[in-house]
Amino acid sequence: MPGTTNPLVVERVIGDVLEPFASSIPLRVVYNKNKEVINIGELKPSQIIVNKPRINILGDNNLRIFYTLIMVNPDAPSPSDPHMKEYLHWLVANIAASTGAISGEEIVKYESPQPR
Repeated sequence: MPGTTNPLVVERVIGDVLEPFASSIPLRVVYNKNKEVINIGELKPSQIIVNKPRINILGDNNLRIFYTLIMVNPDAPSPSDPHMKEYLHWLVANIAASTGAISGEEIVKYESPQPR
């Protein structure tokens, strides 16, 4: 997508890790109780403490709709040497709509990103 400003495209997540998609619900990601992530790559691992982020799903109020959260590092350990590409940091299933990851079932425990 030439000329795009979508950070997922610019950082090659869409096209390398994911196929193009239309977002269906807003998601809020907050680290360290007050650092909201707006764009991909905005926080460096040194800015993220060990604790998992607070994830809020801001979608439909229908608690019979469930989501799955998959947090991966698309270029681990570094963009110049992504030999561990798509490293899984966290997997939470059965997150009810309009709640957060805390309400879901943690399948893979959170592992903080780290420079390697």
